[in-house]
Amino acid sequence: MFVIFGAAGPVGHACASALRRAGREVRAVFRDAKQGEALAAIGCEIALADLNDAESVARAIKGAQAVQVLCPVPRAHDDPEAGMRRTIDASVAALREAPPPHVLVLSDYGAEHADGTGITTLFHYFETQLRSIDSSLTFLRSAEHMHNWARVLPAALERGVLPSLHHPLDKLFPTVAARDVGQFAAELLLDTQPSRAMPRIVSVEASERVSALDVARTLEQLSGRPVVDWEVPRDDWPAVMHGAGIGERHARLIVDLYDAHNAGRIDVEANVSERRFGATTLKEVLAELLPRVTGAQVAAH
Repeated sequence: MFVIFGAAGPVGHACASALRRAGREVRAVFRDAKQGEALAAIGCEIALADLNDAESVARAIKGAQAVQVLCPVPRAHDDPEAGMRRTIDASVAALREAPPPHVLVLSDYGAEHADGTGITTLFHYFETQLRSIDSSLTFLRSAEHMHNWARVLPAALERGVLPSLHHPLDKLFPTVAARDVGQFAAELLLDTQPSRAMPRIVSVEASERVSALDVARTLEQLSGRPVVDWEVPRDDWPAVMHGAGIGERHARLIVDLYDAHNAGRIDVEANVSERRFGATTLKEVLAELLPRVTGAQVAAH
């Protein structure tokens, strides 16, 4: 039995679907049973769990040969860092009590750094805590997800301006499609290579790096509307995020993350030789996102 936490998200859904196509038994874990209808239709067992409750997590992983775990960012939480640590501690407690043979962790580029990387610091904490469990560990560190741009697409199309915290605008940075992360996660869960000697660290990004300028140009091409990039001044970051409804503590984590990004610290760890490259392009992802978030017609060129 393969247990997939985060099955409601695009990575978890892609992973569970790939495992089912491989003929494996899958238990997809959700907070709400209604979220599991699509995966139930392809033969997944549906389980409900609260990631903040160790007993709930323990019930979900019972009998598992492999488990995919994650720590979502609680965007509505007054203190996202405290919320993430609580989630991590609960998950690790359950895994420590009844360790499955293999645990795959959805982590982030930059997770090797203990501090100074904002939200990514929490993924370092997650990886560190999981090293204490008696399981084969795989840390799947992914680049920035392409679908994160969905948050600013409606405003960008309405105003013709795409705000960016990536500085400078022509700086290339790694990114990846969520479905490619899910596909690689499934392949790694099926792989018998991991051992308990040390964690297996795998990085994943798209085959080509992009810039914020590339995002604006692609959006303009697909929507048929003029879109220019705006390098949001560093001093304005907190105010812009507060205006978007992001709380002060969450904004601080984002500011620290993009400071680290722009300083080149959010990238493949220097001594990690195992890398995967997704085939999905930024254009493909944006073409899928546009109708969902705006109802815009996508240009056919």
